[in-house]
Amino acid sequence: MTRSDLGLSIAQFGRQAGLSIKALRLYDISGLLTPASVHPVSGYRRYASSQLERARRISLMRQLNMPLPIVAEVLAGSAQEAIDRLDQWWAGQEQLVSVRRQSMGWLRTQLLTSGSDAPSYPVRRRWVPATNIASIRFETDQQNLLDVIQRGQWEIRNLLEAAAAITTREHWVIFHGFVTPESVAPIEVCVPFTGPVEPAWDMVIRVEQAHDEAYATVSRDDCFYPRIMTAYAAVESYMSAAALPVIGPPREIYLDSWINVAGSDPFVHVAMPFVSPEE
Repeated sequence: MTRSDLGLSIAQFGRQAGLSIKALRLYDISGLLTPASVHPVSGYRRYASSQLERARRISLMRQLNMPLPIVAEVLAGSAQEAIDRLDQWWAGQEQLVSVRRQSMGWLRTQLLTSGSDAPSYPVRRRWVPATNIASIRFETDQQNLLDVIQRGQWEIRNLLEAAAAITTREHWVIFHGFVTPESVAPIEVCVPFTGPVEPAWDMVIRVEQAHDEAYATVSRDDCFYPRIMTAYAAVESYMSAAALPVIGPPREIYLDSWINVAGSDPFVHVAMPFVSPEE
């Protein structure tokens, strides 16, 4: 048997795939790209030429800064499922770029106008009935928040769709800690639904109890950090002035997906649950 019959060495394979030896070892450990064979004594990895297409796809996705868990999801499905997951992730990346652009513009305006550009948000109250929600918890910082929300929402929707549940385009993010650019905190991505659904994987099914809610509505153009914090401040001031007792963590109620909403249209309710004093 010739050496070529044994496949490509890790160095040869890496050159042809456009991946470093360090990356190939990482993808082996993570299960993304397992060698065709590993020598039982030396531990040398050898790859088959048929693995090059998968390796090159991984290389392209990593050049897009796609996280390894998303890469694994894209590679695991059928061609159509891979395209759907890729489109979902890319929509999140475009949203992130847009948010960063808005943040830059807002910061520049703040510096030029000494803070006079801060929007004013009217605060309203509403009754929220008991709601069935499917949720997944994550820990994230501000930089990764949008990607986590997108990934969590679509993971839940895929599981709900498989269970034939009925959903709308609304989804929630409940903040169980203070997410900042410097600190990680737990959040809960939620999708309301109707129909019989069982918990699956890391998705939890629960009932969000009925409650009153104070909220401020934010347009898509203003839905970025730190500008959205003005809406939080408006809700907190309203709650304090009305002496309304808080009964749960703050949440953002998204009315639709980013790509379906125009820039000046209502996009999210920044909300705080409370108990009415008369109760």
